Amino acid sequence: MTSPLRLTAAACCIALLAGCATTSDTAPLSQTRSDGQWQQQLTEVKAFSSWNLTGKVGLRSPEDSTSANLDWRQTPYHYRLLVTGPMGAGRSTLEGRDGRVSLTTNEGRFEADSPEALMEERLGWSLPVSSLTDWVRGLPAEGEPFDTTKDNLGFPATLAQSGWDIEYRGWDNVDGLWMPNRLIMTYGDLRATLVVNQWQALDTE
Repeated sequence: MTSPLRLTAAACCIALLAGCATTSDTAPLSQTRSDGQWQQQLTEVKAFSSWNLTGKVGLRSPEDSTSANLDWRQTPYHYRLLVTGPMGAGRSTLEGRDGRVSLTTNEGRFEADSPEALMEERLGWSLPVSSLTDWVRGLPAEGEPFDTTKDNLGFPATLAQSGWDIEYRGWDNVDGLWMPNRLIMTYGDLRATLVVNQWQALDTE
């Protein structure tokens, strides 16, 4: 984590946080999680690297609260987060490929070497963007210490890493894999919630 977070009108990049949920179109209606299933599917979850996630993100601080719609496309070689609504100041896109990151807002298009550097430059605060791809799948990011707890079925219940506290509040079946669909994330007095309406697996590019 770099500087203290500050809520701004251009807070589109908070949409990278992972979150809170409903059910996806692919979830079998009668299926429920079972004890030990997370450990059994862990290798597949780690390999699940191409998806499209749609939902809604909420951000709350002592000064303000706001929300936006999120469309997040992720592959091993490229990611694109499209945010629409008040938080994104209309429409904002964070995109990364080949070591370059761009942020497009109603003020123009800006580039940097990393999403953290770009957010710090344009928004005045930064998030551990590189970790969020793991956190949204229920995994700790590599290379940093962490603490985690499990629920009564052995699925992640909480994760503490890089100053963030993450609560996994719900799960959705995505083509046979149980994926988080309700996360609450806090960093100091900042609270972020992502409601996942749909996880969709993509063909590997």
